[in-house]
Amino acid sequence: MSTFNIPTREEVSTNNQAIFDNLEKALGFVPNLFATYAYSENALKNYLDFSNAKTSLKAKEKEVINLAVSQVNNCDYCLAAHTAIGKMNGFNDTQILELRRGRAPFDTKLDALARLARNITENRGTTDNEVLENYFNAGWTKENLIDTIALVGDKTISNYLNNTTKIPVDFPAVPSLEEVFV
Repeated sequence: MSTFNIPTREEVSTNNQAIFDNLEKALGFVPNLFATYAYSENALKNYLDFSNAKTSLKAKEKEVINLAVSQVNNCDYCLAAHTAIGKMNGFNDTQILELRRGRAPFDTKLDALARLARNITENRGTTDNEVLENYFNAGWTKENLIDTIALVGDKTISNYLNNTTKIPVDFPAVPSLEEVFV
């Protein structure tokens, strides 16, 4: 059971209220995870700035990383959110399940990215040389690597926030990999 309620607009600072208003306009609601960041005067803005910063990775590529990292970190909230976002970026249900497993057998370049994201997360940044070599051989650059590592960190922050606060998931729930691959 969560010890954290989801703060309402009235319970957060004026600065965070403005961010809530922008999220409401853009998304139609304020996701519970974002609302939880608003317990801090600065964390919500800082997180959104970092998460939305320019990168060499396309939106679809970012979702590859988000799904692989969230699975390793067992974050039900982020898995649900990024499954929905992954579908919006053109992945089907089967592909999303593969990405959660840290692979993409349907696309060689995305496979190298998914495997790298999983490996970085599982090994806390001590990446296996073979995985890294495969990543570069698939056509990724050093710039892509730095942006991938930054995105692994970005997603890990949200995973840890959710796993610590256990806030309710406000996206459609997704099955565990164990339920799917029995």
